[in-house]
Amino acid sequence: IYYIYFKTIYMKVREQFLVISTILTIAIIFIAQLWQPILWSFIIIGPLIIMGLFDIFQTKHTIRRNFPLVGRLRYTLEEVRPEIMQYFVETDTEGRPLNRIFRSLIYQRSKKTNDTTPFGTQMNVYRSGYEWLDHSMYAKNNPKEIGEFPRVIFGGKDCRKPYSSSLLNISAMSFGALSKNAVMALNKGAKMGNFAHNTGEGGLSPHHLKEGGDLIWQIGTAYFGCRDAHGNFNEKTFQEGATKEEVKMIEIKLSQGAKPGHGGILPASKNTEEIASIRHVKPYVDVHSPPSHSAFSNSVEFLHFIKKLRDLSGGKPIGFKLCVGKKQEFVDICKAMLSTGIKPDFITVDGGEGGTGAAPVEFSNSIGMPLREGLVFVYDTLVGFGLKEDIKIVAAGKIISGFHMARAIALGADACNSARAMMMAIGCIQALQCNNNTCPVGVATQNKSLMKGLVVDDKAVRVSNYHERTIHSFLELVAAAGLEGPFDLRREHINKRIGMNTIAKYNEIYPYLEEGCLLSENTIPENYKGYLVNKKMPLAT
Repeated sequence: IYYIYFKTIYMKVREQFLVISTILTIAIIFIAQLWQPILWSFIIIGPLIIMGLFDIFQTKHTIRRNFPLVGRLRYTLEEVRPEIMQYFVETDTEGRPLNRIFRSLIYQRSKKTNDTTPFGTQMNVYRSGYEWLDHSMYAKNNPKEIGEFPRVIFGGKDCRKPYSSSLLNISAMSFGALSKNAVMALNKGAKMGNFAHNTGEGGLSPHHLKEGGDLIWQIGTAYFGCRDAHGNFNEKTFQEGATKEEVKMIEIKLSQGAKPGHGGILPASKNTEEIASIRHVKPYVDVHSPPSHSAFSNSVEFLHFIKKLRDLSGGKPIGFKLCVGKKQEFVDICKAMLSTGIKPDFITVDGGEGGTGAAPVEFSNSIGMPLREGLVFVYDTLVGFGLKEDIKIVAAGKIISGFHMARAIALGADACNSARAMMMAIGCIQALQCNNNTCPVGVATQNKSLMKGLVVDDKAVRVSNYHERTIHSFLELVAAAGLEGPFDLRREHINKRIGMNTIAKYNEIYPYLEEGCLLSENTIPENYKGYLVNKKMPLAT
């Protein structure tokens, strides 16, 4: 017995399992000769032995071959790791992509519960990157002196149907990436709160239209909902959708922050027959949008495409969304605006920190300019070419709180879009299962059983509540800064710590460009000369 004991100790786990299983089996059979009820133990021991033997003889997982039974624990722990991290390990300020502070803020505002914080900030105000807004000794009495829910008008001189927009709207999320219940809850909330809902590139679905909320119809590279059998743009089906009363604006998606230069991804598990019919594709197959548009191949063709969409829609505002990549390409678009006289009504700037349902890791982590730098570049370039007056800018990319709105508007945005915050308002718990069709709260899934848990009428109210209270918080910040209105925010109102003893205002980090300075070679700033000097300059029209 002692020999067997010590021999077993020094065996590998695989051999230990075989020896212990054999000894247990023989022991139970022997004892059964005297006491038969012990055979019932095989109900538990038998399946464990079978599982262990299967682990030993399978060839896919080394851990399970070397450590039968116990090796399975690794995969179990790995599966529940996100939940363990979120609920037991991470602090309020560490969670990613959104930390506990911001998640709680969204839930509290959407439910209209107490959203104040006790005992002071949890932020390390002396770390590099910490930001704050200058307040005034002569703060305004919000909302009496600022006014509740200011609006911004989208539509340039060629737009015949301008749209009065909220300062905060729902960012692009497709039906397909989201469930029909999630889409309806978002749209009904937008209707209740008088703000807009971007459809995402997945097409204009009946669920977007059912509740009657204002829509921004996004047209992506695959032209879902307005494509022919070969995947090319179809004018007839576009016009049918664009002229609907619910559609207030059209947005051409050039790229998105989470995967710029890569088309959208809809996993086969989410591509149901209903979604396939809306997108005009085959069901139950992976759907990958092309990385670029087939309707145009250069900046001039792109602007003529914008004009075509404006004409087909009956004169509604037409804009485009991009995550800034090669700066030269955006400069070329601005030059083409001057040479053709065609301008978009708005530009949505998405940051590399933006969200998505599914993206390659390298694209999500390592491609795409972050929002702040992209927003500054787009604003400054439009100002430098004398184009900003006719074009509104929308900022998208982790817009969660009133301060995020204030920062974006100070940098040059006219309005903001938010996606993940709106998802959390309808129940998202950041389970990080959007790409597996297993979202436990029915938001990012096509599983009918899971989506039944999302009650449209209840969640719609929460979307409206979150929007209302976030706008109110933003206006309180504007009032605290002593400003007359949100569009008085400028870069000098935001401070950023860039070292332990070094603080800079945003106008020092991102200096403003002079109006029209890019129209003459004599006034081009040094950091723009590489895009314009010794190249044909556009003629203003």
